[in-house]
Amino acid sequence: MVQGTASTVGKSVLVAALCRVFHQDGFNVAPFKAQNMSNNSYVTPDGGEIGRAQAMQADAAGVESAVEMNPVLLKPEADSRSQVVLLGRPYLSVPAREYYKLRDELWPAITRSLDKLRARHDIVVMEGAGSPAEVNLRYSDMVNMRVAGYAGAPVLLVGDIDRGGVFASLLGTFWLLEPEERKLIKGLVINKFRGDRSLLEPGLEFLEKQARVPVVGVIPYFQDIRLPEEDAVALDKRQHGRRGAWIDVAVIRLPHISNFDDFDPLSEQERVNLHYVDVPEQMDDADLVILPGSKATGADLDWLVSKGLDKKIQQLHKQGAFIVGICGGYQMLGKRISDPQGVESASPEKTGLGLLPATTVFSPYKETHRVRGVVKVKKGLLKEVQGISFQGYEIHMGETDRPAGSAVFGIKERSGQHCTGQAVDGCLSSDGRVLGTYIHGFFHNPELCCGILKSIAEAKGISLDFNSESTDREIEFNKLAALIRGSLDMDLVYKISGLRG
Repeated sequence: MVQGTASTVGKSVLVAALCRVFHQDGFNVAPFKAQNMSNNSYVTPDGGEIGRAQAMQADAAGVESAVEMNPVLLKPEADSRSQVVLLGRPYLSVPAREYYKLRDELWPAITRSLDKLRARHDIVVMEGAGSPAEVNLRYSDMVNMRVAGYAGAPVLLVGDIDRGGVFASLLGTFWLLEPEERKLIKGLVINKFRGDRSLLEPGLEFLEKQARVPVVGVIPYFQDIRLPEEDAVALDKRQHGRRGAWIDVAVIRLPHISNFDDFDPLSEQERVNLHYVDVPEQMDDADLVILPGSKATGADLDWLVSKGLDKKIQQLHKQGAFIVGICGGYQMLGKRISDPQGVESASPEKTGLGLLPATTVFSPYKETHRVRGVVKVKKGLLKEVQGISFQGYEIHMGETDRPAGSAVFGIKERSGQHCTGQAVDGCLSSDGRVLGTYIHGFFHNPELCCGILKSIAEAKGISLDFNSESTDREIEFNKLAALIRGSLDMDLVYKISGLRG
């Protein structure tokens, strides 16, 4: 098990790295995180919903994702509530202070899921959450030391040296654990190190002497390995412009933004400057404005209006900019959002931006599917991509109606089932400049992504070539594994794990 001194110390990436290393060494591996809190989620083949990080880790392990890899997913909503997704399906919505009362109710699903994974795989690499030393939450723990204790799993404790205070963080965390919990810590790891390793040696010796636990390794800070981020805090690193870019893409940083890895392929294009904005002045030069997914569409729409971003988007559209809305962003671009059953809020109806002739009605049932489809239209933003096939996934709790003939995507397959010609998605404005869709991940289809960028460039009167080679995730995972093999004492990791003598 990999645990950390805090959030964002690198637990998810280290789990992915170990999954790939073990996979390369011939083991059948799976990741596991008992409880995850994230609005970045993914759909398993059977239509279940899990954290995006666990899906990424499953890819690293060379196995298909499954709901057992993340049995409890918390998706923060408005008003300090979270939707609890249990074994891939919505279970209930609770205030934060009430969630911990569900401990005994959720624990059996966690242990059954872990037991199933252990029966199917040679190795399960587990991930903790936050810090195991939150003493005020010790009783309600369902993801850190309680899981490690249940599995009898050796724990690697990770600290982030880039933020400073790593020695205090590691030792403080270690000393705040109960004696039985400390016995499970079998190794310490320092992550995100910059500089000369020799200068760190006295500190490593101090750690080992004080904790009486070996330092398994020091992982260098890296920026050349491209993997999807799990937490929205990572967006803080994406605010700066790219010199020499010809196309400016502004993504609205909604308070409850979800699945922001939808836009990673755009950020990888050298001719594109992709940045996240939360005030109108930051999007003056936008050629493309994206309204991303949201876990609280109504509340985020209210925020959009309070910031004046709604008027700015409408103004930019009149000036010729292209607008794309995905999932919750699609719903906001329509004329009206109705919530008669109070699925998201007590407000029965909200007025949208009116840039699409569409209306949305929320319902308690959540649609979660992997999909395959084809672009049906040849117009505006999509004039270069008609007939192109794509794949992606849906996660939404609303149904959107639009005029006949305005749909843009034909759905050929949903959750592994063949669809008839009546299965469609999305809406395109009459001028071809505003697109809405429920399909997450469509920018990850290189031909579709490059065709859309080409249409934007031509609208500006320029001709550009874009890189149609998508990031090869296998190459990135192998680069990560090589980095970890060179940074950790893998012989010691194997010995700690009981896999080698």
